[in-house]
Amino acid sequence: MENTQTTARRTIAFVILALAVISVAYLASPGFRAGRQGTPPDLAGGLERDNRMLGEADLERLFPDIVLRAAKGNEKIIALTFDDGPDDVYTPAVLDVLKEKQVRATFFLIGNRVEQYPEVTRRIIEEGHLIGNHTFTHPNTGKPLGEQLRNELERTEKALAAFGVSPSYLFRPPYGALTAPAAVEVANMGYRLALWSIDSLDWRGLSKEEVLNNVIPHIAPGRVILQHSAGGPGEDLSGSVQALPEIIDYLRQQGYTFVTMDQMFPLPVQAEAANCP
Repeated sequence: MENTQTTARRTIAFVILALAVISVAYLASPGFRAGRQGTPPDLAGGLERDNRMLGEADLERLFPDIVLRAAKGNEKIIALTFDDGPDDVYTPAVLDVLKEKQVRATFFLIGNRVEQYPEVTRRIIEEGHLIGNHTFTHPNTGKPLGEQLRNELERTEKALAAFGVSPSYLFRPPYGALTAPAAVEVANMGYRLALWSIDSLDWRGLSKEEVLNNVIPHIAPGRVILQHSAGGPGEDLSGSVQALPEIIDYLRQQGYTFVTMDQMFPLPVQAEAANCP
């Protein structure tokens, strides 16, 4: 019995010793040292820093000089903004409300829809609203796009130029997301990132009451409200359109003034001069 226990102890000791020798050899190997020095095999999707999607809060934290979400101070001003237009259903309905209530808003338009609905685009312009860039085809800008992003912005500006619209240099990324390299790229092109501080979530096909509940409790000075003036196939924005006059009436009762995003966030003098032809 004693011999059996002695043999077992020796076997265990040998295994432990062998594992220790193997571990030391692995840690000292060139392959392990190379990995520690940052030279592992390439990642198929690229580096984390080039691919990580940044949402509104991350963009504001990392790029405070170009991100617009809410005005500072206590001035009772509000910006109404509408994405994804134009179309020939919801955009005209939104424009009807704004005209009746005598409110100017900011529309972030998609370039290929500008070309598809020229009469609605012309109406947005003639009724005095501000236009921002929402890309040409609404790609997912939370993924690396490289040169495509610049092309998307330039094609939209070209489409708007056909209507005599000068660039506002306000860019709202689709889905409110960008990669860090893309944010740097658009900043180098002279754009500011026009985001929002109140999301109606109307793209979910919400009722009027649900849209109101997503907006009214969050009202505060300097806020930017996000709604949509068009959507994808089958999306129902009727609840958002129905909520709009009540949002406007409530804000006026509370003493708010409606402004466009360029009024809420004026360009610095040096940037304005640089953007002039």
